[in-house]
Amino acid sequence: MFNIVLYQPEIPPNTGNIIRLCTNTGARLHLIKPLGFVLNDKKLKRAGLDYIDWNNLKIWPDLESYFSGAVFNTLYAISTKGQRQYADCQFKKDDSFLFGPETRGLPADVLGGFSNQHILRIPMQDSSRSMNLSNAAAVIVYEAWRQINFET
Repeated sequence: MFNIVLYQPEIPPNTGNIIRLCTNTGARLHLIKPLGFVLNDKKLKRAGLDYIDWNNLKIWPDLESYFSGAVFNTLYAISTKGQRQYADCQFKKDDSFLFGPETRGLPADVLGGFSNQHILRIPMQDSSRSMNLSNAAAVIVYEAWRQINFET
């Protein structure tokens, strides 16, 4: 299935909501340290409810470890700085979607490792800065899953 990769997530309820998203879609969740919270945070547990499947969650010490150790097809960076809209992609099973921290997004040095074709954006009104992380993850994962006819 798909991989949601959260680079240095900061806000526990967002990660909790994404845990629920992963459970409901079959996606795997990868967290890249450092985390802005502890895994037993009350807000994380409240948002994740009883959906936390520790077998479907992997924590990586850094992004390089994920690149070298994870199994994925294509890795896409999701950023407001992307030129290509997510809906213009043809996703495949085991694609990975990398999201940045809530307060600052993916840093320039991380985005610099991607071709423009692999930096995707979600269209928004010109006056908007960004979407909530868990909402953005849901938009991307459900489009990718739709493209493979909701297969698991």
